[in-house]
Amino acid sequence: MNPASKKRFSIVYEDDYIFIINKPSGMLTVPTPKGETNTLTDLLNQELDRRGAQVQAYPCHRIDRETSGLIIYAKSKPVEQAMMEQFKKHLVKKTYIAFAHGIVRKNSDTLKGNVYNQKRRKTELMITKYRVIERRKDFTILEVKPFTGRTNQIRIHFKELGHPLVGESVYAFRKDFNLKFKRIALHAKALEFIHPVTGIKMNFDLPLADDMVNFIQK
Repeated sequence: MNPASKKRFSIVYEDDYIFIINKPSGMLTVPTPKGETNTLTDLLNQELDRRGAQVQAYPCHRIDRETSGLIIYAKSKPVEQAMMEQFKKHLVKKTYIAFAHGIVRKNSDTLKGNVYNQKRRKTELMITKYRVIERRKDFTILEVKPFTGRTNQIRIHFKELGHPLVGESVYAFRKDFNLKFKRIALHAKALEFIHPVTGIKMNFDLPLADDMVNFIQK
């Protein structure tokens, strides 16, 4: 068994239509073509089976394996579709906390760029807003709000800015930096959206993940 699968997710919120889950770092949301088991979706559906629930969990979006934090699941396909429509229309507000190598000089900025989507075979626009929370000796703590939802968008933007995220191993070489972290220093901290069934405005906010807190306190 993959050690990451032993980490338990926690249910932040649940009603008859949706779950809000706190995903641990190291856990996939859904299987890749390699067919991994013990993904968050697998484990959540196992939990529903144990309860004898006559519903299934459907992820409404994804966060990277290494990223920790908030993710929305629907309990039916129609609810999943309704939530995905909100994402398409940029109605879901997501807030991340990230640690970037070096000193990010601008207090806030809007980053724009393009990324090629292999699946759709086209170039797509990426927009990410950030503000500096604190500058440390070798890294910067940032609040990051992606406006678009491209794969690895935040990681790509900060690499292009010249400040790859701490722990980055795909868009930068770890050996090039003195600071080491066992995963990407990125945490999905807050979510704001309209409930897809009740129409109520929903807000969720998590504390920073423990390993990132420990990194700051070193």
